[in-house]
Amino acid sequence: MSRIIATAAIRGAHKIFNQAEAALAEAIGKHGKEAKIEYPNTAYYLPIMLLFLGQKVEKLGDLEESLQEAKKLLHPVPTDEVWLPYLGDTLDSGVATLIAEETIEVLKHFHSGGKTDGIWLGYTDDAILRLQGIKLVDGRMPGFAAIVGSTKTNQEAVDLIRGLQERNILVFMAGHSGGRAIAEQLAEENIQMSWDTFLVPYGKEITAAVHALNFAARSAMTFGGISPGGLKEARDILLYNKDRVKAFVLALGEDPGVNSGQLITDEKYATAAGAINFGFPVISDVNLPEILPTGICTFEHVVANVPVADIITRAAEVRGLTIKIEKIPIPVPYGAGFEGERVRKEDMFAQFGGKFTDAFELLRMKPMDQVEDGKIEVSGPEVDQMTEGEAYPLGIVVEVAGRKFQEDFESVVERRIH
Repeated sequence: MSRIIATAAIRGAHKIFNQAEAALAEAIGKHGKEAKIEYPNTAYYLPIMLLFLGQKVEKLGDLEESLQEAKKLLHPVPTDEVWLPYLGDTLDSGVATLIAEETIEVLKHFHSGGKTDGIWLGYTDDAILRLQGIKLVDGRMPGFAAIVGSTKTNQEAVDLIRGLQERNILVFMAGHSGGRAIAEQLAEENIQMSWDTFLVPYGKEITAAVHALNFAARSAMTFGGISPGGLKEARDILLYNKDRVKAFVLALGEDPGVNSGQLITDEKYATAAGAINFGFPVISDVNLPEILPTGICTFEHVVANVPVADIITRAAEVRGLTIKIEKIPIPVPYGAGFEGERVRKEDMFAQFGGKFTDAFELLRMKPMDQVEDGKIEVSGPEVDQMTEGEAYPLGIVVEVAGRKFQEDFESVVERRIH
């Protein structure tokens, strides 16, 4: 594999580990080793520690043990003089990164008392996991995308997200590029983000990406029936994710006036190495070194220099997803991810029905020769003749041809009458 990627990932793992170690030391200094530490409403303690270490973390002192085990997985940063097979060292350092990131994120939750900040949602509890995770298992959601970074323009961000929603792909967001996160771009464009709309902004820092992976880990434990505890179980959980949870990472690094390659930081490389352990490939719009041979992921591990406009198609190909979309000639995007969106008052031109006016819809069955296909008649003013902000009554009458249906309907009515 690329020594450049290995060097950056291992270097990033050391940085995140040092950050976690310092944060834990500070927390223990203030609250002591016996202070209770947990995520809310979960049976899986800290899922990443439970997966890789079989450890049930319950207090701050337990995290010291977690980090000691993570430290054993950290490898020296590769040198320029000696070539080595780097993949194993990089994957180990990726696991160490995830343990360190879980430590950082649970400490944030500990200090904040579980309060979230602005658009960021933080940790996902087991109730949401059961509701949403089953969709990944039964096929209603073909997979999930974990996006780190930002696009060059807000419009690119909107187009990318709409494309994922149209394909019913769940979207997790974490991290930023040069201080700008894709979730912030979406917020600026008034895109609604929540579990209902399939758009989940975890946090602005790259460490928040671990929430997507502990979601994946718990999916295997919950729906795969795998009880963590040892190396075999850890391997089974990772293989479950590779085979059943069709996820991928989109590492975006575009920012006007900045060398995009510089925005894929060491910490992002390290987090990507952690994701590859799950069999989740990384696709980027940045010109990075690639890891194309198979081994951990189903196909390629890292694919780079993919234009944002093509990145969904390329990601689906690399992950082995088959997604069929029926194009309907309407001027708005559509899909299950849009069902949770609400139309706000400031977004409306005119309103029909609701609590302000009467509205109804009537379906009438008629013989075939009395129905003209495609005919539309409007009684009353057209939309462009209405006053902005007003509410109007609305009646919709639809006539369809269906003699057999009409006969069956009349037969049912007659039987119920008698």
